[in-house]
Amino acid sequence: MKKTTEFGFGHEAHPLLGHRVRDVASGTEGELMAVVREEVTTHSGPRWTRRAYIRPEAGGRELPTAVGNIEPLETT
Repeated sequence: MKKTTEFGFGHEAHPLLGHRVRDVASGTEGELMAVVREEVTTHSGPRWTRRAYIRPEAGGRELPTAVGNIEPLETT
């Protein structure tokens, strides 16, 4: 795993933090609020994953997705 900068509580630096992004899995568009390392439980035991949290443009709850699912939106 490549070295990342940690902000505490599992939060990591990411070049798209604070920018408009799209979740390619769901089509959700919004602002990337956080990238977090989280431990998740699986049938074979716990493992670590990286999740991106996107705040939808219409507001509401931040939605999680895999970090690999985010892409930047073009600015106009």
